[in-house]
Amino acid sequence: MKTVELGRTGEQVSALALGCMNMGTTTDEKSANHMLDRFADLGGTHLDTADCYAWFNRRGSLAGQSEELLGRWFARTGKRDQMFLATKGSGMITDVDAAWSGDRADWDKARDLFVGAGARTLTNALDGSLRRMGVDHVDLYYVHVDDRRTPLEETLATLAGFVESGKVRHLGWSNVRTWRLERIRQLCDRHGWPAPVAVQQAHTYLRPDPGVDSASIVDFEQLDYLRDNPDVTLVAYSPILKGVYDDPHRRADHWAMGEYRSADSEARLAAVAAVAGQVAATPNQTVLAWMLHQTNPVRVPLIGPRTVEQFEDLVPALDVKLTEEQLRRLDVAGA
Repeated sequence: MKTVELGRTGEQVSALALGCMNMGTTTDEKSANHMLDRFADLGGTHLDTADCYAWFNRRGSLAGQSEELLGRWFARTGKRDQMFLATKGSGMITDVDAAWSGDRADWDKARDLFVGAGARTLTNALDGSLRRMGVDHVDLYYVHVDDRRTPLEETLATLAGFVESGKVRHLGWSNVRTWRLERIRQLCDRHGWPAPVAVQQAHTYLRPDPGVDSASIVDFEQLDYLRDNPDVTLVAYSPILKGVYDDPHRRADHWAMGEYRSADSEARLAAVAAVAGQVAATPNQTVLAWMLHQTNPVRVPLIGPRTVEQFEDLVPALDVKLTEEQLRRLDVAGA
């Protein structure tokens, strides 16, 4: 497993991050432990979770299962100090029952129920995360959902206090627009507060439809911004779009494709399939390999397998080598 520098911190993290969102709910403990053990054996260090994982996987859940499972894994293996541990706050909701419609989480309702990033809310969230995981600090703490109701000064001063106390080493932001990220960085510079060194956004090989308006998806402007500001590393969630690259039938009607049916999506899918054939890999593996090859800006793909089989299907991507010609073919497809 290769490593990359997180921003300009000098901190080396594994080039692939393991998302633990489903662990403890849709992923049972035995399977989760297998994935965590294998990831560590492969040289993986970057683990990602959140305090809200995963109320939306099981009705009646109040969240925290992922962090609790990680706490048990740390206690069993003694590997806390070998891991770069990231968690998040502000993404929990105020009324879990109100965010369900029948047997499905209703995100249209949930978006109006986020607890936000106020000082007391974040303080309670971080302390809860530390308690559930049985640790005294986290290496990276994200504002999970950008909160435009709370003054940024309040949020940033609170986060600075976390770093000063030693409970948090580095800060990040997720689901955030580029102009907000710049505003955050300006305020940090003005007040001498620690600035975000990572931004966690949805990002994959396919390009989003230009008409999509989402704070969560990396667009051309955000990529350009990150190229000019390499002190912020892109941690890319949903890099393989729920695995749709491998299955045309699944891709045809999967909700994950809804925001990526752009004018050049067919050309880019064809390019992935062609290169995958050349390197004897699956399209999913090829997309992960493409992302692991990116340096401008650096991108850390965050995988979130639900099963051991899904995890093992992605591991070979670590060994896929793409030539300059193959990378160029992928990059220019559909341009």
